[in-house]
Amino acid sequence: MKLTQADFQERRDRLAEQMGPNSIAIISTSPEVMRNRDADYKFRTDSSFFYLTGFAEPQAVAVIETDETGEEYIYSLFCRERNREMEIWNGYRAGIDGAVDDYEADEAYAIDLLDEEIIAKILNKEKLFYRIGQRSDFDAKVSTWITKANESGRGFGVPSQLIQLDQILDEMRLHKSDQEIELMQIASNISADAHTRAMQKVHPDMMEYALEAELNYIFGQSGCVPAYNSIVGGGKNGCILHYVENNQPLKDGDLVLIDAAAEYECYASDITRTFPVNGKFSPEQKALYQIILDAQIAAIDAIQIGHSYKEPHNVAVRIMVEGLVNLGIMQGDVDKIIESERYRQFYMHGTGHWLGMDVHDVGAYKDENGQWRSYEQGMVVTVEPGLYIAPDDETVDAKWRGIGIRIEDDVVATEQGPLVLTKNVVKSIEDIEALMAKSV
Repeated sequence: MKLTQADFQERRDRLAEQMGPNSIAIISTSPEVMRNRDADYKFRTDSSFFYLTGFAEPQAVAVIETDETGEEYIYSLFCRERNREMEIWNGYRAGIDGAVDDYEADEAYAIDLLDEEIIAKILNKEKLFYRIGQRSDFDAKVSTWITKANESGRGFGVPSQLIQLDQILDEMRLHKSDQEIELMQIASNISADAHTRAMQKVHPDMMEYALEAELNYIFGQSGCVPAYNSIVGGGKNGCILHYVENNQPLKDGDLVLIDAAAEYECYASDITRTFPVNGKFSPEQKALYQIILDAQIAAIDAIQIGHSYKEPHNVAVRIMVEGLVNLGIMQGDVDKIIESERYRQFYMHGTGHWLGMDVHDVGAYKDENGQWRSYEQGMVVTVEPGLYIAPDDETVDAKWRGIGIRIEDDVVATEQGPLVLTKNVVKSIEDIEALMAKSV
C-alpha cells in the first residue's frame, strides 16, 4: 500500500486553509549527510516535507501561496533538473516535468533558481510560514530572501508576520488518517515478524550483532529499513537504555532486550521485547517480567479517548512500584515512593511517546495552559514500561542485579478503545517460552 497524490493534496488543502489569505509557506527537505570520505548516509526525506509532497528526492523545496481570498493556492516545487550524466552515477530524477506530471505541482522550477524566484513569491504576502530553527543554514537563507525582497524597490511589502510552520504541521501529523494507520499496521506486522524470528533464532554464545542481522533480514525482505538504530542488549546491556553497540556475546541464563522495528513508506513501528537467551525465564526474571507485563497491559487499557496523556504512565508506575515493594527490592509506602519519584532508580523514563513518520513523532504533549492533553481519535502512542536494575547497584540483592526488561507496543487511540498495532508478537511468559521451545 502507498499513499496517493490525492492524499498529499488533501494535506496541502488543509494547510492552505489554516494559513489564511495572502500567505506563503516554504518548507525544505533534509540535506544529504556525509558518513565518511566519498560516502553519504542513505538519504531519507524530511518527514514534514514528504507529508505534504510525497517527494523523496534530496535538494528540494516546496512553496505554497494562498491568494487574497484564502480560497485558492499555488503549489510550487523546486527540485533538481534531469541530468543524464548525474543520473548514470546516482539514479533517476523526477526533474521539472516529473514534479508537475507525477507529483502534481502547479509550478516547478530548477532548485538552482530558488534564490531568484522566491523573492517575487514573498513580495506582497502578509504572512510567511516556515520551520523556524530546524536548520540554521535555511534560517539564514530565509532571512536573506526577506532582506532582498525588502530592498527590491518594487513597491510591494514583505510579510509582517513570521510564523512557525510546525505549529500547524505538527498538529496535522499528530492525528493519523485511516490510510496512515494502515501503513503503520504494515510496519508493525513486519516488525512483529522480525521479533518472532529473533526469538526463534537466538541461542547462547550468539553475538548480539548476529541477532540484529536476523531482524534486518526480515526488514530487508519486506522492502523496509530499520526505523531507528536497533538495540540488542544481552544481560546487563539491557540496563542501558540506548545501547546500540550490539557487539557482545549472548550468555546462557541471561535475558536479551531487543528494541527494534521497521519503517515502511516513511511510517515507523517501535517494538521492544525481552526474552531469555536459553528459552526459559529464571524465577527472578519471571517475577520482574510479570510486573512489567501487568503494568503494560493496564497502561494500554488506559489509552482511552478523553483520558490524559499521562494516565498510562501513572497507571504503569503504580503497578511497578507495588511489585518492587512486594519483591523487597524497594521498601516503604507505595504512595510516598511515587510522590518522591524514588522508583526512578529502576524506571527512569516515560511510558511512551507519539509515533508516526518519526519514531519520536511530532505533536505537543501539553495544551496551551500547560496541562497534559487528552487522547483523541487517531493519535498513536507507544507503551513501554521497563525496569532496569544496574549490575553495580549494591542496594539490591545480587540475584536481581543486571536484569533489564522493557516491553513496548504501538497503540492507536480510537472511539472503540485502544487498538494495538503490534499484537502479532507474543509477550506473555508462557507464549514466549512456548514459541522458543518449538524453535530448539
